[in-house]
Amino acid sequence: MTLRDRLLALLVVVIWGMNFVIIKYGLQGMPPFLLAGLRFLLVVFPAILFVPRPKLPWKWLVLYGLTMSFGQFAFLFCAIKVGMPAGLASLVLQAQVFFTLLLGMLVFAERLRIHHVIGIVVATMGMLFLAQASLQTKGASAVPLAGLLLTLGAAFSWAIGNLTNKKIMATFPQQGILPLVVWSALIPIVPFFVCSGLFDGRQQVLDSLLNLQIGSVGVIVYLSFAATLLGYSIWGNLLARYETWRVAPLALLVPLVGLVSAWLLMDEALSWLQVSGALLVLVGMTVNTFGLPCRGMTTRK
Repeated sequence: MTLRDRLLALLVVVIWGMNFVIIKYGLQGMPPFLLAGLRFLLVVFPAILFVPRPKLPWKWLVLYGLTMSFGQFAFLFCAIKVGMPAGLASLVLQAQVFFTLLLGMLVFAERLRIHHVIGIVVATMGMLFLAQASLQTKGASAVPLAGLLLTLGAAFSWAIGNLTNKKIMATFPQQGILPLVVWSALIPIVPFFVCSGLFDGRQQVLDSLLNLQIGSVGVIVYLSFAATLLGYSIWGNLLARYETWRVAPLALLVPLVGLVSAWLLMDEALSWLQVSGALLVLVGMTVNTFGLPCRGMTTRK
């Protein structure tokens, strides 16, 4: 991976890491399905007026929209709404890395080298340290079982979206990622608004819209333009040009940004055990991306 692409991946990591604090703040004044629906509504309009529709069958747009957009964020927003701490949500969601790698081996027969396996094992140990520390935390950072399960559901949906993106880019290489992101955002809008009416209640939806605050507008703009249009355009482009084992593990850095930003902005605890886990994740990421120092154990291409 080139230095430019690594820097672009790092930019996405920071944007997505801050995403969880932004979501938690937004959910203080708006129900989850409504917030998600408005997010994708702003992704689509006005961009759809200027971005041509990708020349691929609608079934691919529907599959991408239902997995990467609707499934992932329906689960994630609900998880945070029921009490999942923002920092831990950023960590648990990265189970998508392992779901993606497993599906990549099953679907695309991709092979992992020894330093990739070692890096993933070390990073997994770090994530387990982080999860254990967070589960032991009481008070505001306590973790409900429903929140954990919903976040894992979001991670699995994201992984399917990753593989769908890769398949689309391989089958229709002439398509750009931005048209895919914009036009697939049409798919989750109606399901989100329907779910909002059914589960949030029409009165709560109406009250939220009539009392829309400037902070909520800022949240929707951030989620739409930074986290979705910019983030997924860059991420999808990287997935299309590199193997999944090169790109997907970089998302392991997202929880580091998420944990620190939640600690600084939401006063969520960051214990020494969490710091130790974060360092292990960094070590695992370094091994996975740059290889092992011993030349006899791995070769770089």
